[in-house]
Amino acid sequence: MTLHKEGYSLIGGVVLVSAIALALMNYYSAPVRTMWVVGVCCSIVFMLFAQFFRFPSRSINNEDGNVMCPSDGKVVVIEKVHEPEYFKDDRIQVSVFMSPLNVHAQWTPLAGVVKFAVYHAGKYLVAWHPKSSLLNERTTLVIEGSRGEVLFRQIAGAVARRIRYYIAEGDKIKAGQSVGFIKFGSRIDVYLPLDAEIKVKLDEKVTGRETVLAILKP
Repeated sequence: MTLHKEGYSLIGGVVLVSAIALALMNYYSAPVRTMWVVGVCCSIVFMLFAQFFRFPSRSINNEDGNVMCPSDGKVVVIEKVHEPEYFKDDRIQVSVFMSPLNVHAQWTPLAGVVKFAVYHAGKYLVAWHPKSSLLNERTTLVIEGSRGEVLFRQIAGAVARRIRYYIAEGDKIKAGQSVGFIKFGSRIDVYLPLDAEIKVKLDEKVTGRETVLAILKP
């Protein structure tokens, strides 16, 4: 288990502030009990940040046709929808909601070429709001693999205020490659062909890079 690079500055800031606070209290001879309380509080904050920014090492479930889950979380939507931005036709949408306890890194769901990578500024509706996919801060990322194209979106929520993504149009990527991070939230939407075989169920807990979300037809 390692820490994701997106957490380095925040965790470093916690360590620095903690060290300065304890040094000042020691310099001014603060009561030992006060120093213990501050030390414990700083340790708890450090552990919470370390938990949030953890970046686990995982195997890749990378058989031909597999669409792997791009993130940890719980499946909250499986439905046929119209995708208006890129495909402009009907697709199967599978959405995964991330709680603050989940790993918040994202991985590519399949190997291929990045055909579309666009960032949209937006609102910060709660992640389960029906309009969050279209109105919230988000990215739209499309990968063309050996069996067709898959679109997935990183979507910010009411708490999440920063989306990072590391791929650009034209990039050749591997399945399970680190693709981004959403700080303090939210959800991932995946848009699949109508004939894709969905392998997850509503309310199922999924693991990024390992859980097979769907299988694409040849």
